[in-house]
Amino acid sequence: MIRTFDAGYYDCIVIGAGHAGCEAALASARMGVKTLVLSINLDSIAMMPCNPSIGGTGKGHLVKEIDALGGEMGLNIDRSFLQSKMLNASKGPAVHSLRAQADKHKYHTEMKRVMENTENLTVKQAEVIALNIENSKIGGVITKTGAFYKAATVVLATGTYLSSKIFIGEAEILSGPNGLAASYELGDSLRDANIELRRFKTGTPARVDKRSLDFHKMEIQWGDKEYELFSFLNEDIPLDEMPCWLTYTNVNTHEVILGNLDKSGLFTGTIEGTGPRYCPSIETKIMRFADKERHQLFIEPEGRDTNEMYVQGMSSSMAEDVQLAFMRTIPGLENVEIMRPAYAIEYDCVDPLSLNLSLEFKNIRGLFSAGQFNGSSGYEEAAAQGIIAGINAALKVKGEPPFILDRSEAYIGVLIDDLVTKGTDEPYRMMTSRAEYRLVLRQDNADARLTEKAYNIGLVTEERYAKFMEKTQMMQQEIDRIATTNLKAEDVNPILIELGSSPVLQSMKIIDLLKRPEVFYKHLECIDITRPDTLKKDVIKQLEVTLKYEGYIKKQLQQIEKFKDLEERKLSADLDYSKIDNLRLEARQKLDDVKPLSIGQASRISGVSPSDISVLLVYLEQMRRKKDV
Repeated sequence: MIRTFDAGYYDCIVIGAGHAGCEAALASARMGVKTLVLSINLDSIAMMPCNPSIGGTGKGHLVKEIDALGGEMGLNIDRSFLQSKMLNASKGPAVHSLRAQADKHKYHTEMKRVMENTENLTVKQAEVIALNIENSKIGGVITKTGAFYKAATVVLATGTYLSSKIFIGEAEILSGPNGLAASYELGDSLRDANIELRRFKTGTPARVDKRSLDFHKMEIQWGDKEYELFSFLNEDIPLDEMPCWLTYTNVNTHEVILGNLDKSGLFTGTIEGTGPRYCPSIETKIMRFADKERHQLFIEPEGRDTNEMYVQGMSSSMAEDVQLAFMRTIPGLENVEIMRPAYAIEYDCVDPLSLNLSLEFKNIRGLFSAGQFNGSSGYEEAAAQGIIAGINAALKVKGEPPFILDRSEAYIGVLIDDLVTKGTDEPYRMMTSRAEYRLVLRQDNADARLTEKAYNIGLVTEERYAKFMEKTQMMQQEIDRIATTNLKAEDVNPILIELGSSPVLQSMKIIDLLKRPEVFYKHLECIDITRPDTLKKDVIKQLEVTLKYEGYIKKQLQQIEKFKDLEERKLSADLDYSKIDNLRLEARQKLDDVKPLSIGQASRISGVSPSDISVLLVYLEQMRRKKDV
């Protein structure tokens, strides 16, 4: 047993400084709690071991919400992006998702700078090998060098570093991502604390040398000319844009891969962990979609000061020589040189059913968990859990109730509720289809939904809150203006006719014109002479969406009211489901495992049927009547 020494006390200790750890530590510190973040290697702070981007379908919503809560991810990508594009722009606003290419090195250095200069936050390089737990309560952590840090709360944010193993063909390497050191002793401490671990896997494509590529054989991919930023605090940041490139696999590529499946850890059985269904390896894609003659690949820059290019869409665990062979069949990659081969990585993670909605362990007071350790995938999902875990660790220290977002309030609420209520058998990925109320949970209104909530718990700064209130006031003033301002028919009709919209017979209020699907602010700027010059783009966008989808939004708000009714019917955490008559055996077991806080949460548990919910409602009514007697 290693000799330990007293290294001091912290209100909150965060283990790991990836995307979850960074947001957890910053949230805790910004709420005035003395915080320590420990990372095996400080060079891994906010590292992007996989794709060099932030956002994307569903994920962009999470980043906007993290920003609205006072988190750092949105601000950091705005400081380090290479290009920006709004995905699904041709579809409805509910599924618009912002995605930005990142300069990976700058993203890391900027986040490290913020962490190192945040009040109440101490950053140290150390490997945690054990937790100190007494009487089902966290007491601190022990590092490899024997430092014993006492703590009131701890956040586990180990990412893919816990007992991780890398696979490249037949090669099995005990390592964390990108060749960094992994953690192999902490897992034993977690098992000693009766925390059940399981094995997941993920993977990443090769990085190739820009000088070995022929871009003339690829299609150039620029971002949006009128690009958006992630943070609500930023209005305009000049951009020296860098392009991405598009190319495709072909029959020859597929033949090389299919002829060498015996050199893939995924198909030889050496990889035990479960991988993400929505981000399959190239060998899995070719097997699963055998009818497709080609698969698209995006060649993405990893930064301004490097020749490394990321081959998006070609994750693999095949041998390095096979990777080189199949890549050289692809247009533009005929002479490609690999700088870092693709690999699969296995790691230990926890079953999220062992967590409360606050992300605190049910059976260990003061111990929280966030990120890929909870069974999710992706930087954005990790950061979203990180900020909630950090907030709730700080609130725990202060003796205040936890901060919980439900499914009707945020994509973050959907993400966490899915994980801790339904569980997951594979790395969980956020998608817009998972959100029932996505027309209300749009990117553009994330600040309206969340900023005041975060201000009330002490995370949002006065500066951010003042800016939010200014925008809110501007929104209301503009609604009042367009609801009372008429435009003459003779001025409006030429515009309406040109847009293919029905002309009007008399003057019409601006608000009613903007409710037409084809009419936007930009079409009325020449005749709308009372419009204030100070009206901002984000206000205009939010108003347009709100007006054009008013009927649908109203209907969804009514659905949310019914949802809230079930959420407000609380269930005791001490409820003994085995004593409730007429509950099916499976339902009793599942309810006892999850310990739902409400009828609404109970209804979303896999294995709990509508008839079981009816039994619970009858039971609650019987208990209420007994109390009234």
